[in-house]
Amino acid sequence: MASYHPLLVVLHWLLAVLIVGGLIMAGNVLAETPNSDPSKLIALKMHMTMGIVILVLMLIRLALRLVTAKPPKADTGNAALNTGSVLAHWGLYLLVIVMCASGLALANMAGLPAIVFGGSGEALPTDFSAFGPRAAHGILAKLLGLLILAHVAGFLYHQFLRKDGLFGRMWFGNRQG
Repeated sequence: MASYHPLLVVLHWLLAVLIVGGLIMAGNVLAETPNSDPSKLIALKMHMTMGIVILVLMLIRLALRLVTAKPPKADTGNAALNTGSVLAHWGLYLLVIVMCASGLALANMAGLPAIVFGGSGEALPTDFSAFGPRAAHGILAKLLGLLILAHVAGFLYHQFLRKDGLFGRMWFGNRQG
């Protein structure tokens, strides 16, 4: 089976790890740590750095996806599933980019770059929910998590029910098929 360009494959798996890691970190570390806790600065620095890296890598991946040869479109045998698959893949790009943008907007409104990276000595805001982009960032995180689960469900469907070897498209191997 023909596969995607090797750089797209590397970026896919690297972004998968970073995005899932960022979502887990936000839900399990950042959300549970009070803004008054000094360790929150370290967690925020990691989360914000990951977000910036994710945005840059996602934009590179999108540009590469647009200019590199692709394997033939996957066919599930169902027009609605085929359309849903295309929409889900483009939705992943959109949600990740918009999520990163909302994170940048939140960080800038809350003065986080100076606090987290610049060591301004200022304390973190008592509550990030006072900033509009915070609500969007949280909603986008939930939507992204659901879309990732749908993506994984699609993989499981192809791998174990259809047994069509579709996974090979996003792995290293023969580009021609």
